[in-house]
Amino acid sequence: MTEAQHDAPGDDAVARILNGAETRSSGYSLFGDGSANALQTRSADVAGGSDGEQFEREERAALRRVAGLSTELEDVTEVEYRQLRLENVVLIGVYSQGTLSDAENSIRELAALAETAGAHVLDGLLQRRPHPDPSTYLGRGKAEELAGIVKSLGADTVIADSELAPSQRRALEDVVKVKVIDRTAVILDIFSQHAKSREGKAQVELAQLEYLLPRLRGWGDSMSRQAGGQVGGAGAGMGSRGPGETKIELDRRRIHNRMAKLRRQIAGMKPAREAKRANRRRNAVPSVAIAGYTNAGKSSILNRITGAGVLVENALFATLDATVRRNTTSDGRVYTIADTVGFVRNLPHQLVEAFRSTLEEVADSDLVVHVVDAAHPDPASQLTTVRDVIGETGARDIPELVVFNKADLVTEEERLVLRGLAPNAVFASARTGEGVDEILAAITRMLPDPSVDVELVIPYDRGDLVSSLHETARVLETEYLEDGTRVHALVSPEQANQLAEYARAQPVG
Repeated sequence: MTEAQHDAPGDDAVARILNGAETRSSGYSLFGDGSANALQTRSADVAGGSDGEQFEREERAALRRVAGLSTELEDVTEVEYRQLRLENVVLIGVYSQGTLSDAENSIRELAALAETAGAHVLDGLLQRRPHPDPSTYLGRGKAEELAGIVKSLGADTVIADSELAPSQRRALEDVVKVKVIDRTAVILDIFSQHAKSREGKAQVELAQLEYLLPRLRGWGDSMSRQAGGQVGGAGAGMGSRGPGETKIELDRRRIHNRMAKLRRQIAGMKPAREAKRANRRRNAVPSVAIAGYTNAGKSSILNRITGAGVLVENALFATLDATVRRNTTSDGRVYTIADTVGFVRNLPHQLVEAFRSTLEEVADSDLVVHVVDAAHPDPASQLTTVRDVIGETGARDIPELVVFNKADLVTEEERLVLRGLAPNAVFASARTGEGVDEILAAITRMLPDPSVDVELVIPYDRGDLVSSLHETARVLETEYLEDGTRVHALVSPEQANQLAEYARAQPVG
């Protein structure tokens, strides 16, 4: 072995991976430079020569103590810090339509999801084929090639950029010999890490159980029958010679019971939400919902507008629970503004169902502020994805204000392209404060405006009504009379009906 070969024993394998466009020209495309981190190689240094240390027979058979493994602290006041071990993952994807650039954007997003979940991305592979292989997702030959890449990189997990059928996942695991998961599992894992409220945790657990149920696997005794009484070799118990239940069937029933309990808990939380929304509707308080792609800057925009102090982090799905804050328009009208959970392409349908209570904030709003990441490589797909999910919640007809956030990161030419996607959009930057005043002016303009002209005489002992009118309606004139306060105002039809007993004249539409 030459000196150069000894210094870099893994160069050939690394060069093959880094220059994979040539080695995988038959169907694979290398992920390329981007979100994936640099490859890690481990030197194969062997102590004592090529054959290692030699021991006598008694030494080879003896138990050997490994020093330094005790975790017991001699002093209880000491604090022991350990380095967090991250999973090393390889990403795979199959695309049948669209361009290679679209497929790479999708797998780069998967890389961001994996890193948010706590993984270290080593490599990413793309294959173009009419449809994924029904058995191993990639096909038998490509799966074996993937197994070689996983082994050479030292990866311990493979993540697919689409939802895998249970049979595909099992077959691919049998070939690559490491854990295989899909995009849905990664998103569910992120949600489980970030859920903080009781309702959010229940929603995430329900989604996880719905995903797990068809993917249960039985091993060994878990596939055996469990019959009651004296059956089999122990004896023949009359009336108890049924086939019994397998362990996997017991697990399924336990999951079904847990899912039913979670659904009851989530349903029990619904009246409180409805009561809050009913109170806002009764007081004619308009509502604004901030929706958008994950990591587009929704929480940052909310903080800029209201000073809400919501968690802001450069990570996907940093906030899951809806945050509602009160704000006032420039003409004095009060409204609520809510930050909702972010969306992502191929959002698992289990999450859409589980988080329907959170998405109700969008469906019940009077205006949707749709935040888009202006610096994203494909903002058009963000717009389409969010609008599709909003449509599933029944909020397609609600007025929409598109806000291109992170405008400080785009050029004037890119702004022209974005303007073509949404001609009436507002360009803003939560970091610099650009466009925030325009957002507030657009909200004032697009919120429903009171349209019923009323003249009321409200007794002095009902000053709460006068105060409410100043907050929720447009008061044109106020005069203090002997029998009460005369208020000339523009109110909503609901308020006009509620205040009909104090009307001096019939409302004019």
